[in-house]
Amino acid sequence: MTGPAPRLVVGVDLGTSGVKVLLATADGREVLGHAAERTPVRLLPGGGAEQDPDDWWRAITTAVRRLLAGRPDADPARVAAICVSAQWGGTVPVDAEGRHLHNALIWLDGRGAPHTRRLAGGGLRVPGTGYNARRLRAWLSRTGGAPTLTGKDPVGQAQFLRHAHPEVYERAACLLDVPEYLTARLTGRRVAAYDTAVLRWCTDNRVPDAVRYDERLVRLAGWDAAKLPELVPPARVVGPILPSAAAETGLGEHVQVVAGTGDTTATAVGAGAVRDHEAHLYVGTSAWLSCHVRRKKTDVRTNIASLPSVVPGRYWVATVQDVAGRGVDWVAGVLTPDAVEGEGGAGDGRAVARLNELAAGSPPGAGGVVFTPWLNGERTPVDDPTVRGGWFNLSLTTTRADLARAAFEGVALNARWLAESVERFTGRPFPHLTFVGGGATSELWCQAMADILRRPVRQLTDPVLAPARGAAFLAGVALGELTWEEIPERVAVAREFLPDEDPAVRGVYDAAYATFRTLYRRSRGLYTGADQGGPRRRAAP
Repeated sequence: MTGPAPRLVVGVDLGTSGVKVLLATADGREVLGHAAERTPVRLLPGGGAEQDPDDWWRAITTAVRRLLAGRPDADPARVAAICVSAQWGGTVPVDAEGRHLHNALIWLDGRGAPHTRRLAGGGLRVPGTGYNARRLRAWLSRTGGAPTLTGKDPVGQAQFLRHAHPEVYERAACLLDVPEYLTARLTGRRVAAYDTAVLRWCTDNRVPDAVRYDERLVRLAGWDAAKLPELVPPARVVGPILPSAAAETGLGEHVQVVAGTGDTTATAVGAGAVRDHEAHLYVGTSAWLSCHVRRKKTDVRTNIASLPSVVPGRYWVATVQDVAGRGVDWVAGVLTPDAVEGEGGAGDGRAVARLNELAAGSPPGAGGVVFTPWLNGERTPVDDPTVRGGWFNLSLTTTRADLARAAFEGVALNARWLAESVERFTGRPFPHLTFVGGGATSELWCQAMADILRRPVRQLTDPVLAPARGAAFLAGVALGELTWEEIPERVAVAREFLPDEDPAVRGVYDAAYATFRTLYRRSRGLYTGADQGGPRRRAAP
């Protein structure tokens, strides 16, 4: 005699270029299916990067409906909860009814930099940082970080809206980050989970399970307290889905909505990396390397901090490299223009697959060519918005295959720089790395990561689904059908890539890494005041 069919959950992953939704059993044992939709990005002069929240919503509702319609076993009555993971570090101004008043300023938008520098600077400064010493001490002691001087966080974005669009700022009842906006669109509640609130740099994070707003930090960061969302614990039910949202998604009105989270934390959960010091490496549009730790810590020199996690009582190590997969997309557009023109853009994956085929024709080390992926500046382990990337050491014998392989290896060299910094930060080496995101679908890239970072790299099954899987796991935890201890058991490793032990291969990559580091050190001053190659079009597909 069979029992009742298990309850289901929906995990949503809204990235910069699109959305993925995943349907799974609430206990995390089975993934029933997934669907995806793309979303456009608008790149604007002066460092602007915006998206229309209605595009996000259309993509999510379309993908959820298609997912439910395509599975005979996906009875909407069985779906008990939904949780959203999303790109974060953005700002969506909404009115009292929750309607957005302006396009979202996403994590790439740095137009608020001049305003952030005024807020954070002045007076006695910490040498080499641009921060006022007393203000920086206040931020670090309580939040673990500080507003980035690049303006690429909610502090800079809110100040940009205040000065460039005062009518929008005045009408805004609340300024929400992306996961918070989507949670509000599902529930009608304007809330921020502890883990998504922190990039406002006005919360006291000294106890990760009891994050609260700090009045002094609210003033230092230039916030209007009335425009801040209510704080709620992560991995908890916020409320039932709105009838209107249920109708648009095809879900039942009984569905519970779990507090939305950032893609970084959701990816860690979806990678099964919830135990202390279990590291995961993500390569998608951007890249990061993170793990969970027990204490709050900050390294201003490398722009690394530990911030409150969705995992109870834990912090996660916050890092980000601005351009990773997006850089490879760009290279695919340059080297395989026919594929891009005929297949809808490099970002759809097929042109990048062509780039993999091309790169396979070049040996490890790419014939001595080194690619630096700093096409939009860099954040970790250096916070430098002016540095730019490109190929180095080209010759008349350089082939298109060398250029392609150098692109993959350049992101891996940047990841090695990041890994060394994170290991110093945590005080211990990582014996292996779990590799997730779109980059982990490439076997060539997996092997290059293992060879260049000199450690085993574990490629997960369906690595691109890690953030959506993490959101689904959080929904299961919130429903009480999955425990934190069970999460690592629910994640399958497809293959482990071991570093090549050939001394020649190791020597080639050690030399490339030394060149890579030297390139930044010797060229960084060249870019200050130079033409930064700003966007020449208003939209990117």
